[in-house]
Amino acid sequence: MEETVATGCVVKLDRGFPLVRLEDGRELRCKHATSLVKGERVRAVIGDRVRVSFAERNDKALIVEVLPRTRELVRKDPTERAVPQVLAANFDRVVVTQPSTEVNMRRLERELVLAHETGAAVSVVLTKADLAESEDEVVRVRERVLALVGADVETLVVSEAMPESVEAVRALVPEGTTAVLIGRSGVGKSSLVNLLVGRDVQETGTVRETDGAGRHTTVSREMVAIPHGGYVVDMPGVRGLGLWDADAGIGVAFADVEELAEQCRFRDCKHENEPGCAVRAAVERGDLARERFESYVSLKRETEVVRERREQARWMQREQAQGGSRGSHRSGSAAGTGGSAGGRKTSAASSKMRRNKSGRGGGGSSWRKYGQ
Repeated sequence: MEETVATGCVVKLDRGFPLVRLEDGRELRCKHATSLVKGERVRAVIGDRVRVSFAERNDKALIVEVLPRTRELVRKDPTERAVPQVLAANFDRVVVTQPSTEVNMRRLERELVLAHETGAAVSVVLTKADLAESEDEVVRVRERVLALVGADVETLVVSEAMPESVEAVRALVPEGTTAVLIGRSGVGKSSLVNLLVGRDVQETGTVRETDGAGRHTTVSREMVAIPHGGYVVDMPGVRGLGLWDADAGIGVAFADVEELAEQCRFRDCKHENEPGCAVRAAVERGDLARERFESYVSLKRETEVVRERREQARWMQREQAQGGSRGSHRSGSAAGTGGSAGGRKTSAASSKMRRNKSGRGGGGSSWRKYGQ
């Protein structure tokens, strides 16, 4: 059966098989080649460009290669001790979504770090403005968020009752670009996608009247086309946002704190009890919010712990590899001397020769006689 090899993009990833859209527009359900999964432990994620092999009569194609990525959204795998988990690839913008009715500032800081770490453009969208108590409340929330994210990060408020707010978000994703939406479950990502598309393409859960939160409904990752625009990826709500090698992201998300840190007396200042700490001095003067300072220190400490665990994992892998090599050598030696009856005889004869060479045993004089 003749195989065809083609290039495509992973446009949907759910609990089944990746859906790949080929350059000619065809879509194929795929599975990974064994060499990818077991050899390099590489799995295609949403947005990946891949090479697939398929035959016309087969139900599924085979992903044989994941092409180099331009960007990755990475977190520490919550099921592993020190393993990165790639959530999406090859995008142009990360849109962090939070409900304007209940912004979680600590989580927003962490989301901003992950977003900035990708190197993509970053925006914040405050959803569910129509559920806020008043317009003044929305303004106050936006001002709090702006104080955190800074002037370089565009912060928008969107409401179903305000078409111009939807258009402002749509302008973030022009034709030929891809944006990834991140945020916890129930913040309104799926509803936002439906507003951008102009029809219901994503299932949304029932919203509670008490807090405006909805059920977690998005279980797959899918690239959705925006009319007269690019693509948007509605990521499932991610509970755990473990950081992975996030120094660069922290540096951007906390640029003001990093700038203060450069003024500390000691280059390796931990901002704890060291004399001449410019960061703590700014907190005491009221120039830097204590909550922001504590978040910065906590995130830096977490990143350092992940780095140490990663080094420990590498060390253990080296030790296991070396131990396996030594074990294989010992096993080979044993097999060469005692793996059969003949081997046991040879071993016994060698032992007898060693005893005779040392002058012990019944044949010692005969060895000495021949000058051995």
